[in-house]
Amino acid sequence: MPHIVFKKQELKSPPLSVNGVDFDFIATSFNNTNKERRTEYKIAVNYENKEFLLTLKNKDEDYLLKADKVTRVTPIETVKSALNAYVEANGASILFSNTANLTQKVQPDKEYLKDIDFFVDEFETNKEIQIEVGFGSGRHLLHQAAANPDVQFIGLEIHTPSIEQLLKQIKIQGLTNILAINYDARLFMEFIKSNKVGKIFVHFPVPWDKKPHRRVYSNDFIAEAQRVLKPSGTLELRTDSRKYFDYCMDLLTHLHSGKITVDINKDLQVSSKYEDRWKKQGKNIYDVVLKSSEISPEVTHNYNFNFDKEIDFDVTKTQLPTKAIVEKDYVVHIEDIYVIEQFENSGLIQVTLGSFNRPVSKYILVKNGRIAYFQGKPIPTSANIKAHEKLKEIL
Repeated sequence: MPHIVFKKQELKSPPLSVNGVDFDFIATSFNNTNKERRTEYKIAVNYENKEFLLTLKNKDEDYLLKADKVTRVTPIETVKSALNAYVEANGASILFSNTANLTQKVQPDKEYLKDIDFFVDEFETNKEIQIEVGFGSGRHLLHQAAANPDVQFIGLEIHTPSIEQLLKQIKIQGLTNILAINYDARLFMEFIKSNKVGKIFVHFPVPWDKKPHRRVYSNDFIAEAQRVLKPSGTLELRTDSRKYFDYCMDLLTHLHSGKITVDINKDLQVSSKYEDRWKKQGKNIYDVVLKSSEISPEVTHNYNFNFDKEIDFDVTKTQLPTKAIVEKDYVVHIEDIYVIEQFENSGLIQVTLGSFNRPVSKYILVKNGRIAYFQGKPIPTSANIKAHEKLKEIL
């Protein structure tokens, strides 16, 4: 992680601008437990049409300047330039730095790697969609895409090396009908239109025997799968875990509609290296297929991430809850509070919100009493929407 250590000194007050890097404000951490200031700062940066924060902390008798984890941006050279510019703006005496901007490595082509914003705002297709959850080595996904060129495949994976390997193989094999995304499948399905998906593959998911709440399969996931599946579309589980098989069968057999078929040790045209290993060990492989039978209504997400009222931040900062609020469908946790002294009635609130399984961290900027999310609004999942409504109530 790039960072700079420099001698402690009096810091210049924003706004500052050096080498095209603008520093808009400094926020000082406020301890809501004993109502005292702490010597940690967040420095607002605006550079190359990106806004983000730097963190300044005490390090013994010196200062440590580094990137803020919540608002991280890419490429890393952008952050290095901001760190260097802030030190230059203050004429600081550097004791250590690893922020030299060396020649940037050529990045692999990521034409087929998309972020969640793409699926929220841009994704459209007239093709049938098929989705693979946790594609791993990508063998199965690549095979299906090559065999079905008229189908739009979406692969979800949270393991970065697996994603990089898939992107290489897409280029090598000349495929154009796969989109990959690093995102939680339990949340992703909300952004797919109803009755558009032909198949959803969930092959060898992590069993999570000790943490069943982390499993992909749940009542909510199955309900979303049924909504996006077209009539006769299928949700297909393949697992070597008998416990996971039994758990999923219990969920599926409590549905009010749908057809379920079960196979044991069915051979597919393509298998993963792990499946080959398990078969050699004599382990059973279970297939459970749920076939959809209904047409689902289209879902319209009515969301508004605005804050309707101004607040008195000087009062609010002393009254915010310090414990996490955990509800059935969402979580809200005020992590930290920062005061911006250059503006009246202003500060930053660091908050974790949204799904318990995949919460997001955001900053809320209060400027002269007006409230807005810093660095853009949250992704409009149902959990984030509910968490936002709770935040409005708190603020």
